Amino acid sequence: MPRAARRRQLLQAAHQVFVAHGFHGASMDEIAEVAEVSKPVLYQHFPGKRELYVALLDTHMDEFSSLLEAAINSTSDNKLRVTATIRAYYEYIARDSQGFRLIFESDLLNDREIGGRIEAFNAEFAGRIADVIAEDTNLAPAQALLMGRAMAGMAQVSARYWVDMADEVPMEEASDLVSRLAWRGIGRFPKES
Repeated sequence: MPRAARRRQLLQAAHQVFVAHGFHGASMDEIAEVAEVSKPVLYQHFPGKRELYVALLDTHMDEFSSLLEAAINSTSDNKLRVTATIRAYYEYIARDSQGFRLIFESDLLNDREIGGRIEAFNAEFAGRIADVIAEDTNLAPAQALLMGRAMAGMAQVSARYWVDMADEVPMEEASDLVSRLAWRGIGRFPKES
């Protein structure tokens, strides 16, 4: 099997095991078994469980970043941009709720390296939102960043809550409700002339 395909296979197996057992409950033995490879093959690609977890986390964050970046860049109309950005959170959790949970509910959030990676991801995205807010308003950079963090947090927490009630509130309706709430707040700030 080509190296890239093998790596994808190992990451898929790791995903299954980490989702089922968390980092601490997962073992390289089980990951190798799920991937139907020997442990030496697994170790050829990943020196240890931590490196495998980080690679999986990075894969999910890269995928999610692409969705968020596309949403931010999808339009110059800020109302539509807010809607697209919040919708991206909902679409990602609807498509890959376990990947979303690995990013935002990791059992290693208190770990300096992994927690730092996740915080860097959150900070980068909040910063992108803040850049747009600062561009369009008279707000100082620190104020815009606070609003960016608030909007990203609102989207993240509401999407995490929604996934357990998706049968009661369709995704489009849920993300639209949160988008309207966010826009009513952010839309109050005057656009800079």
